[in-house]
Amino acid sequence: MGNGLACMPIKDMRGGFGSRSKRNSSQRKMAAQEELLHRRALSMAINQQNSQRFDGSMSRRTGSMSSRRRTLSDPFSNGKQVPIYLENIETRKFVLVHGEGLGAWCWYKTISLLEEVGLTAVALDLTGSGIDNTDINSITTMADYAKPLIDYLQGLPDDEKVILVGHSCGGAVISYALELHPKKISKAVFLSATMVVDGQRPFDVFAEELGSAENFLEESQSLLYANGRDKPPTGLMFDKQQLKVLFFNHSPSKDIALAMVSMRPIPLAPIMEKASLTPENYGTVRRYFIQTIEDNMLSPDIQEKLVRENPPHGIYKIKGSDHCPFFSKPQSLNKILLEIAQLSW
Repeated sequence: MGNGLACMPIKDMRGGFGSRSKRNSSQRKMAAQEELLHRRALSMAINQQNSQRFDGSMSRRTGSMSSRRRTLSDPFSNGKQVPIYLENIETRKFVLVHGEGLGAWCWYKTISLLEEVGLTAVALDLTGSGIDNTDINSITTMADYAKPLIDYLQGLPDDEKVILVGHSCGGAVISYALELHPKKISKAVFLSATMVVDGQRPFDVFAEELGSAENFLEESQSLLYANGRDKPPTGLMFDKQQLKVLFFNHSPSKDIALAMVSMRPIPLAPIMEKASLTPENYGTVRRYFIQTIEDNMLSPDIQEKLVRENPPHGIYKIKGSDHCPFFSKPQSLNKILLEIAQLSW
């Protein structure tokens, strides 16, 4: 990668534990853990009715982990949680930015897991997403779309920084935030995300798999035309079967059901807007990329191309993850986020 990081795979912990009874016990523990996370999600959803964001905080200190490039399977899949101790963390607050069609609700497992080790996690609804009622057809710029995040960063105390995490097209949103408020952000994490370069449209990241952005716009049956068919499309909405195949090919059925009733159409204009990024602002923040190995929406080849063309400070991989590891591999994602939080360079 040109940044001196080595690639060091971590042992896959999914097998080799002996007897069938141990495996059955492990499966029961996983099911219980999953059920607990879903109950927490319901509680968060109820609380969210009175708030624009999921916001939680605790202050328990929790060890130093390696800063090398890693390939992770789900580290908790053997049912035995490995103690994690965090120390000397410069930034304890994560701000989680969802991808296209999703909302703050999609981060419920990540929020719960981060808070369990004493970190703070805030998940925001971008404009026209989640419980924000803005008509997506009225969102015509990245500034419109990213406004909740920019407002949040502007409201932080002068001496406070956060770790930004952007998923999918949320990568373009956090890139926009890096350019505007680099001093508010200690690190940026791109989770299977559109880590664009200056002058690139977020939508262009997907162009190779779609043929081209222009052909897609001409041929797609998923486009919304609020201003009439003779005007440019204003939104995009995949049908449910497409979503299951593209986003959730390894996600639990409960999370897929949650997504099917919660996802919103995507405003098209922000992801068709060219990024304006400078070395003086965007280039001063440490960036990390998390690759999802079994992703049907943003293929591993495209993800590799993104990190070649715009090298981050570190790269991580999650085995067995679809496009939404906060659903399909939440523990592996959490372990990586904790490691990134502890990096001091």
